[in-house]
Amino acid sequence: MRAPHVLEAALLRSVFRYCSALALLPALLAFLAAGSVAQTTASEPIRIKIVGGLADVSQFVRYEEPFWRDHIREVSGGRIVAEIAPFDRSGIRAQEMLALMRLGVVPFGTALLAVVSNEEPEFNAVDLPVVNPDMAALRRTVALYRPHLEQLLAERYDVELLAVYTYPAQVIFCRDRFSGLSDLAGRRIRTSSVGQSDMFAALGATPVVIPFAETLAAVRSGVVECAVTGTLSANAIGLHEATTYMHSMAITWGLSMFGANRAAWAALPEWARTLIRRELAILERQIWDATEVETVDGFACNAGLPSCAGGRRGQATIVAGSTADQQRRLRLLTETILPGWVRRCGEPCVEAWNRYLAPALGVTARPD
Repeated sequence: MRAPHVLEAALLRSVFRYCSALALLPALLAFLAAGSVAQTTASEPIRIKIVGGLADVSQFVRYEEPFWRDHIREVSGGRIVAEIAPFDRSGIRAQEMLALMRLGVVPFGTALLAVVSNEEPEFNAVDLPVVNPDMAALRRTVALYRPHLEQLLAERYDVELLAVYTYPAQVIFCRDRFSGLSDLAGRRIRTSSVGQSDMFAALGATPVVIPFAETLAAVRSGVVECAVTGTLSANAIGLHEATTYMHSMAITWGLSMFGANRAAWAALPEWARTLIRRELAILERQIWDATEVETVDGFACNAGLPSCAGGRRGQATIVAGSTADQQRRLRLLTETILPGWVRRCGEPCVEAWNRYLAPALGVTARPD
């Protein structure tokens, strides 16, 4: 049994989440006013409303939006009509997405794993820094941990996991030459999470948490000398013009989870649930395949290679991962990243890591 002060803290967190969700209701009403699952008569289509991922990025524009706006209507013969809005244009704080889904305020929604992990660190096991240095590793890690994600979402948030998406690899860019991870000591590096900051501090660098929109200006002004961000998104903001070297090893990726409030999901007829699950599995594969292509294309464009297709050509040098980098990566994971995550998360994370990931990764989590 948990101590009274722990129970009190848990209760306060629940009240905070509930009140925060209520405060957001006015912003959501414009989109969700008609409800998320509506069917007045048997002859009318089922109407559902979706809160998707980040606006303007390839995942939303090329895949999520047309999937819900057009594809679901077509494959259902018009029996399902869906609307979708990106969460960052819906008046929703990313940190509150799962709480809003649990309340049913957002019955179908997308949660950025790294953001919700601030309160639920256990979710972030699959995208801790340097756990997945390439796409093959990421695919394996997510497949191994997915049953646990499903369980966590169901038990803690009453959410049915329907899909897991990923954004392209986030790698390190620097203004000046470097030959590997060991060369980063003493440099100021833009990061976007606690885990990334822990990693670069362990390398002897100075991590500086900076919003993505301010990354290019920070590099150009000398606030930081290096930055971690996506291969193609870096190109989109012009980082390839302000840096000259980039490392081939993925630091993190950027996973998101799409799911449904279980009551809203159960309200759909069985044929609709079957169809949506089947089509979402196809969408998920398309997004993952596109992410792999975009990651490679980002490298090609930043380096000015002829194969560049989706960005502007730069002149950056790609620093290939070496044996020394691989050895340093494993030390960072074992000595810094995993222990830091365990301190934030506790015994449940130790048990989950060792059950689902340790056998394949060869790295065991130990209690703090």
